[in-house]
Amino acid sequence: MSEKLPFRFGSEVYTWFMSNNGETHKGRLGHMIEIIAKAGFTGIQPIFTWMGDLVNPDLLEAKLKEQGIGLAALALALDWNETEETEREREVADHAISVLQRFPGAVLNTVQIPSGRHDLAERQKRLVRIVNAVSKRAADKGVACSYHPNSPHSSIIRTEEDYRIVLESLDSTVTGWTPDVGHIINGGMDPLSKMKEYQSLINHVHYKDWDGNPEFTLMGKGKVDLLGVTQWLKDINYSGWIICEDEGEEALEDPDFVTLHDGRWIQQDLIPALK
Repeated sequence: MSEKLPFRFGSEVYTWFMSNNGETHKGRLGHMIEIIAKAGFTGIQPIFTWMGDLVNPDLLEAKLKEQGIGLAALALALDWNETEETEREREVADHAISVLQRFPGAVLNTVQIPSGRHDLAERQKRLVRIVNAVSKRAADKGVACSYHPNSPHSSIIRTEEDYRIVLESLDSTVTGWTPDVGHIINGGMDPLSKMKEYQSLINHVHYKDWDGNPEFTLMGKGKVDLLGVTQWLKDINYSGWIICEDEGEEALEDPDFVTLHDGRWIQQDLIPALK
């Protein structure tokens, strides 16, 4: 769907994970790969701790080849609340890095599981310290990294001030930043303005739409200027992935429909509108 564009479109599996905290679609990554390919996407970003048998890189590679799509990234979502990684967190991170070594060019997308805004300044320092440490280990193994903020009220990086503190403390020699346009607007910021401000850090992008009622909506139905953002990414010759992660309420009931809708919307509405 993106032959003439410098970037590629992929899909996240969080759209399925939303239903019953992942229990409804647990172990169905193979099905998700099939639907994402059917939707016309050329890549996928699974959640590392939710991959089932396909965490085996041999099995994953075979399934991806079968459907003709690539591994864009793995989402590494952990608590990271201590002064340094717990033994278990380090074990999971290193496992993810080892899997990614089998897929050159795929990104380790680090994201903290939100757990409240208490002790904010100290916990932001801890988060940065851990993300930089994980990213350094990955970079030493040849794996690119990108940090992904999120916007629930329990997240420690959701506001403009949070972004300034955390993004400006990342070690840019080992990690970039994943602007998620839905999370940015949900945190009270303009996505394109924030992306321009920290353009030098961008090496991975997430799309979702937002209407503030209360939060996310079906792609193309909300208030995010997805065309403006995409046009800017095209104009600056951004060459990474744009990963669609639809969190509209429809995903709770029918994530297959949502993913197929997003693929059609991108191909039929978004891309033709680009200059």
